[in-house]
Amino acid sequence: MDKTKELGQEKILKLLIKFFIPAIVGTLVNALYNIVDRIYIGRGVGSLALAGLSVTFPIMVITAGFAMLIGMGSGVLVSISLGKKDKDMAEKILGNAFILLIAVAILVSILSFIIKGPILRSFGASQNTIDYANDYLSIILFGTIFQNVGFGLNNLIRSEGNPKIAMYTMLIGAGLNIILDPIFIFVFKMGVQGAALATIISQFANTIWVVSHFRGKNSTLKLKKENFKIDRKIFKDIVAIGMAPFAMQVASSAINILFNKQLMAYGGDLAIGAMGVINSVTMLIVMSMISVNQAVQPIIGYNYGAKQYARVKEALKLAIIGAVSIGAIALVVIEVFPEALIGVFNKTDKELLKIGVNGIRIFLCMLPVIGFQIVGSNYFQAIGRAKVSMLLSLSRQVLILIPMLLILPGIFHINGVWMSAPISDTMATIITAVYLYKGIKSLGKEEKKSAAKAEMVM
Repeated sequence: MDKTKELGQEKILKLLIKFFIPAIVGTLVNALYNIVDRIYIGRGVGSLALAGLSVTFPIMVITAGFAMLIGMGSGVLVSISLGKKDKDMAEKILGNAFILLIAVAILVSILSFIIKGPILRSFGASQNTIDYANDYLSIILFGTIFQNVGFGLNNLIRSEGNPKIAMYTMLIGAGLNIILDPIFIFVFKMGVQGAALATIISQFANTIWVVSHFRGKNSTLKLKKENFKIDRKIFKDIVAIGMAPFAMQVASSAINILFNKQLMAYGGDLAIGAMGVINSVTMLIVMSMISVNQAVQPIIGYNYGAKQYARVKEALKLAIIGAVSIGAIALVVIEVFPEALIGVFNKTDKELLKIGVNGIRIFLCMLPVIGFQIVGSNYFQAIGRAKVSMLLSLSRQVLILIPMLLILPGIFHINGVWMSAPISDTMATIITAVYLYKGIKSLGKEEKKSAAKAEMVM
């Protein structure tokens, strides 16, 4: 069966599993970029170096956000175009996305180099951690163009119906990173700079692989020079749809800055180091939920474009069940084995372990509802309703979480920092449920209209 046609004909459960397995393997392996760096640095350099890396995290999140802005925005457009049988438009979107990813990466890198010193200090770097943070970030920024092109275009590989190829992209990069990290850190004694160098070499390998795919025989879409000229409408549509995940990334970065400031005030450098570890564990879990989104997005987008609304609803239902299940399983593991999870990064610093165990249990206690909220907000993005998707994404990351972070620590001290996340998750889920209920009712009306038109034609 043709890879694009099966999106509209194959059984939804079978299709979702087919897309989910490579998506979760790919996203979890990709998450290992930062996690492996933290493990090796925490064990090989020390807890202060780990805190230094945590300070750089908001900047890295913002740079990745630009890749998501263009990659996910263009990915949705490609899925809908293929659902409408418009391959020429899909290839034009691909060409535009490629050029935009390169241009934005160059601009972001230059700007970040200019202001990185003051930014790191404002993000929570202390006299003890600033050198570690600066050494790591200075090298990482050179790889921004590779991160953007590799990660951004990988969304389009998935959207054209090639989830396994998208998985291989992640495996190549993360596998190389895991191999190079200990060589540069322990053998060449390069410390945090070695970890950064291993990361950008791995991202370069990703980029070569992805570009080669779109120039080779196995791709449905081809990367053609004639599609490199920026089309204003395509650019506008990419930004409109991709703005939701981008806004969420930027918001996440802003939240990390606020977290660092509150943690420094109520717990010091080690609390920031503990947050770095908790963020790593959170990343693995949330990326697993996002992999459900990555699996279901082309299915929803294609069938919505083809007006097969029953398939859209079935895909959404199964995606919610999958994401909530991931959260429930992860919650059990975290509550039962918190010491083991924190100890992976640093076993020797007892104070770091104590802060981390308490923090992770509180911070992630509402994991199942996060799965529902992530899939629910992504549904609106997948059907092109960017404004609703952005509102729902920001409700969890900004609109509720920031007030909680400003109010609760003054009452509950460091526990108030940890408590702000589950409270925000719960309230955002309620808002998402209301919008999703209305969205499904609206989809049902469209389904009836489509069926009525089909009967008239017959």
